[in-house]
Amino acid sequence: MSGENSSADGVQQVWDVVVVGAGPAGASAAYAAAVAGRRVLLLEKAELPRYKTCGGGIIGPSRDALPPGFDLPFRDRVHAVTFSLGGRFTRTRRSRQMLFGLVNRPEFDQQLVEHAQKAGAELRTGVTVQRVEQHGSAVPDRRTVAVVLQGGETVLARAVVGADGSASRIGAHVGVKLDQVDLGLEAEIPVPEPVAEDWKGRVLLDWGPMPGSYGWVFPKDDTLTVGVISARGEGEATKRYLEDFIARLGLAGFEPALSSGHLTRCRADDSPLSRGRVLVCGDAAGLLEPWTREGISFALRSGRLAGEWAVRIAEAHDAVDARRQALNYAFAIKAGLGVEMSVGKRLLTVFEKRPGVFHAALTGFRPAWRAFREITQGSTSLGELVRAHPLAQRALTRLDRGEAVPAEQTEESASS
Repeated sequence: MSGENSSADGVQQVWDVVVVGAGPAGASAAYAAAVAGRRVLLLEKAELPRYKTCGGGIIGPSRDALPPGFDLPFRDRVHAVTFSLGGRFTRTRRSRQMLFGLVNRPEFDQQLVEHAQKAGAELRTGVTVQRVEQHGSAVPDRRTVAVVLQGGETVLARAVVGADGSASRIGAHVGVKLDQVDLGLEAEIPVPEPVAEDWKGRVLLDWGPMPGSYGWVFPKDDTLTVGVISARGEGEATKRYLEDFIARLGLAGFEPALSSGHLTRCRADDSPLSRGRVLVCGDAAGLLEPWTREGISFALRSGRLAGEWAVRIAEAHDAVDARRQALNYAFAIKAGLGVEMSVGKRLLTVFEKRPGVFHAALTGFRPAWRAFREITQGSTSLGELVRAHPLAQRALTRLDRGEAVPAEQTEESASS
């Protein structure tokens, strides 16, 4: 595509919406703004497709937030979950219906970008955004934002969406505040066919040795994605956990094709989601589920909302109207994803103190497994569960207090 920003008469083009970052959040934002008929430019510093440290689990809310006609490139379909507590008390729960699907992120992200392009968005890769300016000599008027690229080039827009990941420069401009930072480590391990066959359709979740930590195994064809996550500041312990986890699984003899790590960042409750005509979404806004650190569905959903509200901001004729639209975007995020995050924070607090209670609930308490199944399949959400079901509220309160689950509610077969 063309990288030109000037019209034939030499006047610099002003885009309706410029989106920074072409991950799930950015591609969703670009798609939403482009499908509304606006001139959209999507900027990405890497060349696509590119690798991203991520388990690649696509749960129901992620599926439901995809563009119409999106064909998910599943590498496996999960019908069973094996739970373990530090490698012990292992139990597998099964579901007749698919719980969620697994994708390779390079394929998935590329496909999302292609949908945005088909909707009319233009893509520029290999460009790094240095900063955005909403005042000063680079900004021709109050309705314009200047996106300054490395090398000095300036791109002008009526609205900007920051979707440039957890180390976001746009997030820094907006003033995003964080209250939870975690370290995720992951290995992509090719395995022989008999090993791959043993994992087909099944994932493992292991509750780990550090507070709030857990590990996972996600099968994708002939490769197992094996990872762990824990609070930042536990780097050496997290690395040992991954090494021990791989060894315990009998996978230490297989050479990883890729080993990587990244930080996940979760926003504080009072963190801003906008500044002037600039919005942030996805990891750039610190939007993810605090307990599981699931971020793809949060990226897709917040990206779509950011794209829709960026269109309204682009149409705003003054700062007051732009501010009103930005506040509406923040309200939409907090009313949906914010509620899920608040429940997730509460769950994480309990999980950090009592992982064994969570393990017992998920492996032996019928409503807990049913809730897990319904959330992953997309028929409900954490927020809806707690809001609509008194039983879920009572169960969470019991977990808060560390109380035992009533025995009569724990009897269920592993295959339900």
